[in-house]
Amino acid sequence: MPMTSPRDIVIPSALRPRDGRFNCGPSLVRPEAVAALVAAAPTYLGTSHRQAPVKDMVGRLRAGLVELFSLPNGWEIVLGNGGTTVFWDVATFGLVDRRSQHLVFGEFSGKFATATAEAPHLADPEIIDAPPGSAPEPVASDVDVYALTHNETSTGVAVRLARPAGTSAAEGLVAVDATSAAGGLRWDPAQVDCYYFAPQKCLASDGGLWLAACSPAAVERIERIAASDRWRPASLDLGVALANSRQNQTYNTPALATVFLAVQQIDWMNANGGLEWAASRSDHSSALLYDWADAHELVTPFVSDPALRSSVVVTLDIDESISADDVLAACRANDILDIGGYRKLGRNQIRVATFPAIDAADVEALTESLDHVLGALR
Repeated sequence: MPMTSPRDIVIPSALRPRDGRFNCGPSLVRPEAVAALVAAAPTYLGTSHRQAPVKDMVGRLRAGLVELFSLPNGWEIVLGNGGTTVFWDVATFGLVDRRSQHLVFGEFSGKFATATAEAPHLADPEIIDAPPGSAPEPVASDVDVYALTHNETSTGVAVRLARPAGTSAAEGLVAVDATSAAGGLRWDPAQVDCYYFAPQKCLASDGGLWLAACSPAAVERIERIAASDRWRPASLDLGVALANSRQNQTYNTPALATVFLAVQQIDWMNANGGLEWAASRSDHSSALLYDWADAHELVTPFVSDPALRSSVVVTLDIDESISADDVLAACRANDILDIGGYRKLGRNQIRVATFPAIDAADVEALTESLDHVLGALR
């Protein structure tokens, strides 16, 4: 019989993760990065973002991403304030020329489509959708931007990035929302023109910043639109962001701690083997959860196709005989935090981040803790 309150369940300390943070964003920040920020604070925090200490940090951030993603010559890292949600507006003003195609298969992949649909200066977007838990394919069309999502954070679906068959950048830029993927999933720059993201997930920092890796074709598009008579608010002007990024700064003041923490994470990943090393960490951690769920009588991976299962955001359905809310309440009472499913999806589900900064040993301990909780709730 279930206990009176899930919060009364006590998970033995030997089973608990050492660090119980598994949130899909803002994510776990490594203690070493926080300690480095504390050490640097006297000469870094509270200083001008137009002066060397901060501009040098922005330069490290841009150079570190070029190394992490093995970007070819001519690619540029552009950044600005506001996160991915703001970048959708930025791209609507400064990257989409006339019309875009959007692959929609969850909450976040639909938001960029909404932004372009509401823009009075653009034609109605072409939308190709698929039910949550699956993913559509891009199709060659009369558009100038193909808007893809590398990892749908709301559902735990990840896709292989590829240009629509038979197309090139000259026929349409491929713009990829990589917010929960960047630094944790592999990708090929030859298949992409604009890979944009925020740092509060795999990059183990805080939010409030957007970053975009832009190919020469994307840079040319940005500069051409910037030189046109299209009206753009300065804070959403991609041309302004590009010009400032080339000076290792943002148009307006960034959160200095966010920049610093992102640099710490990128340097850590590059020092240990780069994107392949980081992605392998997420591969291992997510496999622990999927294998556990596949063998469990009360837990099932939400994404039925193994080829679409994300290795950075794992979504698992709980048998209807047990409330996922009760599981969450018991976990939170034992310092296992923020593993709730995406509310708008409306499933009896948990959702676990397996970003590179999260230790696989903690993920394994999470499965043991969940076994204890599920047993107590039966």
